[in-house]
Amino acid sequence: MSQIDDLPPLREVVQAHGLMAKKSLGQNFLFDLNLTSRIARSAGSLDGVTVVEVGPGPGGLTRAILASGARKVIAIERDARCLPALAEIAARYPGRLQVIEGDALNFDPRPLIGDEPAKIIANLPYNVGTTLLTGWLTQEVWPPWWQSLTLMFQREVAERIVADESDPKDYGRLGVLCGWRTQATIMFDVPPSAFVPPPKITSSIVHIAPRPDPIPCRVEALEAVTRAAFGQRRKMLRQSLKSLAPQPAALIQAAGLLETVRAEDVPVSGFVALANAYDASKRAPRD
Repeated sequence: MSQIDDLPPLREVVQAHGLMAKKSLGQNFLFDLNLTSRIARSAGSLDGVTVVEVGPGPGGLTRAILASGARKVIAIERDARCLPALAEIAARYPGRLQVIEGDALNFDPRPLIGDEPAKIIANLPYNVGTTLLTGWLTQEVWPPWWQSLTLMFQREVAERIVADESDPKDYGRLGVLCGWRTQATIMFDVPPSAFVPPPKITSSIVHIAPRPDPIPCRVEALEAVTRAAFGQRRKMLRQSLKSLAPQPAALIQAAGLLETVRAEDVPVSGFVALANAYDASKRAPRD
């Protein structure tokens, strides 16, 4: 393994600080700095960029991001045991690493970033990854404050993120949400053997770039129609959308879709049209 800086190998850092990965925090540590460097490179150029990292743990990916030229890293870590190891990295890269002890689900990094270009790079804890992603995708202002997301997920979640109607097995609410506002690509897989302790599943690095001008749509309406449609994904829309409208035919026709189509066959643009038709139906005057 080649060294990316003059800090000790990550395995030695973990041993020195007595850091055992906690299952309750979804922790699995990556010791291979070549691999963490590959993850950092997947985010594109980091020169002059502020990077937000969630769950840095002992700091393997943090070191790779800093060594790749990021102007600053804002690392949000819930596990106080990891803070001394991260402090050693901060001392090696003066003024470039800010560690926030807290829960990323309840922390907004935007006040620390200001108007600077920012990217999010993280080996997300498996137990909160989808929740964090959904939050970043559903913010009201778009384009978002982040330039891109480079994130690690379980392979099956990654496949759902990039899926569309051509892949009905994995296509669902998450694929619609990601496809509407972003372009998502699976960059490469990470085998269980790369982690300590090794998980029982393969992981994938996903790169997500925001679309500058997605079709206008209200997020809550899109979530409502996809929840109804995929909640009964094997049924035709005329049946699955009855939870939204007792007689959904007019809604489906207004979206330019067939009543007999199933959710897994509807493209992202079709769901956006359904969401807009749903909103229009609620605004229409009633007799």
